[in-house]
Amino acid sequence: MKVSRHAKIIELISQYDIETQEELAEYLNNAGFKVTQATVSRDIRDLKLTKVSEGGRQKYVIHRQEEPGMSEKYIRVLRDGYVSMDMAQNILVIKTVSGMAMAVAVALDSMKWNEVVGCIAGDDTIMCAIRTVEDTVTVMDKIRKIVSKGE
Repeated sequence: MKVSRHAKIIELISQYDIETQEELAEYLNNAGFKVTQATVSRDIRDLKLTKVSEGGRQKYVIHRQEEPGMSEKYIRVLRDGYVSMDMAQNILVIKTVSGMAMAVAVALDSMKWNEVVGCIAGDDTIMCAIRTVEDTVTVMDKIRKIVSKGE
């Protein structure tokens, strides 16, 4: 439940400018997660969210590490959300658990792999544009290594 709630938080702050813990709790409750402000506070700390000013308002964002790489949270989201993948030339299609595609796409984007041009996520499917067919195979190998370590 915690991992899917964390994935939903990542999705929500990517889609909306959320300023307060109460506002985030309201979005989560509307999405079917029964949370208190204390739970949201712990989740914010666990996910290492930070606030940034934008246009005179503040909003929660994922704290980006200066060095390229991936945090344990993103690895866990990828492992927990991943179902399968397939390629069509330089397009990688990743199937996820229902409702997890946005969070898994954020996890993939956070890895900052040079081969990945960008990701588009739906509910349970991600389409990744990869630079070349060869790069697509490389990215698939990287993903396989990450998800197989969690088994």
